[in-house]
Amino acid sequence: MSDALSEDGSDINQDDSQEDVMTPAELIDKLEQAWLNEKFSPELLENRSEVVECVMEQLTHMEANLQRVKKGDAKAGFHRMEIDRIRYVLSSYLRSRLQKIEKYFPHVLEREKSLVEGQPSLLSPEEFAFAKEYYANTETYLKAVALKRMPPNLQAVDMLKAVPEPSLDSFVFLRVKERQENILIEPETDEQRDFVVDLEEGSQHLMRYRIVAPLVSSGAVQLI
Repeated sequence: MSDALSEDGSDINQDDSQEDVMTPAELIDKLEQAWLNEKFSPELLENRSEVVECVMEQLTHMEANLQRVKKGDAKAGFHRMEIDRIRYVLSSYLRSRLQKIEKYFPHVLEREKSLVEGQPSLLSPEEFAFAKEYYANTETYLKAVALKRMPPNLQAVDMLKAVPEPSLDSFVFLRVKERQENILIEPETDEQRDFVVDLEEGSQHLMRYRIVAPLVSSGAVQLI
């Protein structure tokens, strides 16, 4: 990452001598896309730790360069607001993921366990450690306050059955980024027939999440 870059790709000190493969504006856009998808999807999505790490590095550079701006410079206030905005988006993204891990922890760990070689991990190493610790602490707490007082045949608990799964049939709003053809729409009742629709680029829809989940993962649609 280049020093002193703001979101629009400009240098606070107007030094454009360095170029990045991805501009800061593009990086922040990726973070915001990941944030909105995570915020509105019913299930935990694939971690975007590489984006998080790059954004944190960029924030460090922006903070350092902000210190070099002359006192009284009007630009400093705008850059400070932009840094605060990015920090909010980043914190909200990470908080949304942790809340889903806490809510669906046995299912999250089970899905992680069932990954085949080559499949991307759902959790970052830190999230995986958190999920395992949360599972162990929940199990310990249940045994201490309830299960040990139950008859021996009722002292075991199946976490996968005890904790509800994410509702993939919930409805989500989305914006189409890349045109999609022949998307199969599931019927509401057995009497209705399946039908297919084309999703035009730029159009917005309210659809069942299960239908568009692969498109969310591929980046073809954006949850809003």
